[in-house]
Amino acid sequence: MALSVAFKERLDQMEFTRNQRLHLLQVPNNPSISYDQLHHRVSVFATDFNNLPSAEKELQVEKSQILATKHASIQSIERKCLMIDQKIAAQNLKITLLRSTIQDLDSKYHCSVQQLRTLKSEVEELKELDQEREKYYELKCSEMNEFMQNVERFRSEKRLQVKNLRDHVKELSSTFEEIHNKNNYLRNTN
Repeated sequence: MALSVAFKERLDQMEFTRNQRLHLLQVPNNPSISYDQLHHRVSVFATDFNNLPSAEKELQVEKSQILATKHASIQSIERKCLMIDQKIAAQNLKITLLRSTIQDLDSKYHCSVQQLRTLKSEVEELKELDQEREKYYELKCSEMNEFMQNVERFRSEKRLQVKNLRDHVKELSSTFEEIHNKNNYLRNTN
């Protein structure tokens, strides 16, 4: 009886150790298990490995190889994730630079649009001033032409008056001479 109790205890201990090792060998679906955790699990196996029977050693070797493969795969995935993170960071930097460039160009565009509006306003003001100047020039030309016509009319009128006055002076002079001659004749006759 004592043999069967000791045998049962040994079987229970082996089962417990086996379950403990299987639990340690299991890699969770989460690939974020650290290298230190995996290293700890492997070192636990190494200490218990020498105490195992041959068939269990082969099973443990297989599981260790699977674990090593999974660990290598996880490290490869972590490296790929790191590279992807670096690419994302580089792309984010490019995006930030492009946004900054776009904002600068947008600011310059708005500034140019404002300058264009100001210039258009100035051009409109200059056009209005030019039109006013043209109207003023036309008005002054018209006034000048009217003045010249008035001057010409005045000149013509005054020439005519001068001519009439000269004619009248000639008439008067002629009449005066006649009177003077008659007067002299009468004096001489007396």
